[in-house]
Parts: sequence; C-alpha cells; structure tokens
Amino acid sequence: MDKLRIYLVDDHKLFREGLKLLLSTQDFVRHIYEASNGREFIENLSFVDCDVVLMDIEMPEMNGIDATIEAMKMKPNLKIIVLSMYGDEQYYYKMIDAGAKGFLLKNSGIDKVVTAIQKVAEGESFFSEELLVNILNNMRDNKSETPETVDNDISERELEILYHVCKGLSNQEIADELFISKRTVDKHRANLLSKTGCRNTAALVMYAIKNYIIEI
Repeated sequence: MDKLRIYLVDDHKLFREGLKLLLSTQDFVRHIYEASNGREFIENLSFVDCDVVLMDIEMPEMNGIDATIEAMKMKPNLKIIVLSMYGDEQYYYKMIDAGAKGFLLKNSGIDKVVTAIQKVAEGESFFSEELLVNILNNMRDNKSETPETVDNDISERELEILYHVCKGLSNQEIADELFISKRTVDKHRANLLSKTGCRNTAALVMYAIKNYIIEI
C-alpha cells in the first residue's frame, strides 16, 4: 500500500491531537491534515490531496453530513470514515447517503483505527462490530421500527456473501473463505446491490442490519 494522506475533521482538539500522534507512528501514513469543523475542511480541501478522511458528525459551523456531501461533490473518489459515538445512530443513514464508506467508534483502539483506514483506502467498507451490535440492539428496542420488504429473490449463496460482507471481509477474503473465485464474489455482490437498491457496500450493510437479514 502506498503511503496515505489522512485528514482529521473533529472539533475536539485534544481528541484530534491524540489521534494524530498515534497515527503519525504508523509506517503507512505520509501526512496528516486537520480541521476543527466541516466548513474549515471544505475551504481547504481544494488545496490539499488526501486519501482518507476521518469525519466527526456533530461539529459547529458545518456538521459532518453537510461536509461529506460537499466533499463528495468536489472529489467523488474521496474515502470518508465517520467518527461515531454511541447515540449517533440517527445520522448513520444520512452519512451513508452522503457517501461515507466506513463507521468507527471514537473509543476504538488504534489497531481498529488502522484496520478501518487501510480497508477503506483499499476500496472496502468498514463497520466496527460494536457499532453493528449497537445499531441492531437499538432497532430491536425501537417498537416503531419495522423492517422494509426484503427481496425474496436473494439466493442462499447471496445471503452467505452478505453475511461475510457485514463481517467486513473483502471480496478476496470472502472468496478464500468460501472456496470460490473472487470474480464469483464480485458478481454476487453486484447482484445484492441491484436487488436491494443499495448504492454501495456501506448501504448494503445497513440494509442487512435494518431488515434483520443477518445476526451479528
């Protein structure tokens, strides 16, 4: 993997500086940019090249949702990971629709942060397992939440693929796990996106959780 340029967008200076210090010790990190809110990030985005953005949700001036929407207009290939806290579930779908590729809890250890950055940089999506469990539990507790109509045309093999997608495995890792070719996994994943109407893998994971298709 080429060395990465990372942009930290968070209004808490102590958190930002602590994460920057930890990431600066990683061999794959080339440079780390910082912004204290979404507006500052957007104003500077045109002048810097970055590969992965770690984006807080609730910030002054401009929140993470609006900043992600604007950033994706400017740089459609930008890879954004949401820095989330418990209780932020109400924003997850909006962040996915805006173009976020991963979700990482703020209390995650550095190993989990590194994994998230590397996976997303390589084109995968990332959800911390703790976050998925929390989303699922909240949906179960919300009596007004009802599953959408699930496409019954999803095959057993596609459900198997979906389960491994939700575990955070790449297409190659899924292929190795199921003893099939990566090309076959690519086809199944494309079929899943088409059948569920999801635009990307992150949306597909949330679809599976919301409709109780998989158990974490």
